[in-house]
Amino acid sequence: MGKTKTQDGTGTGTGTGTAAATKLRPLGDRVVVKPSEREEMTRGGIVLPDTAKEKPQRGTVLAAGEGRVDEEGKRVPMDVKVGDEVLFAKYAGTEFKLEDEELLILSEKDILAIVTE
Repeated sequence: MGKTKTQDGTGTGTGTGTAAATKLRPLGDRVVVKPSEREEMTRGGIVLPDTAKEKPQRGTVLAAGEGRVDEEGKRVPMDVKVGDEVLFAKYAGTEFKLEDEELLILSEKDILAIVTE
């Protein structure tokens, strides 16, 4: 894996992201998320076609920006970091494809929670 930005912005950490994500450096308070796989089958055993599947609302942070700048010009650090498992708003962010990977870029405000297990 390549070098990715750490939460403190030093860029010295090795991320848990994919090769495609290491080519991205989100700006400000944005993050790149790899959505979790969608359910293929219902609990009752019915296989769902792609058109009937709901958008995932959970994923892993692959890259994170340095944080937003407040009114006084000071950088506000991000609450999430590379590798965090997060829950996000259902229709938040922008979906895109990079090197055959489906990714999502969204603002930190669209992240609802960090999953701790």
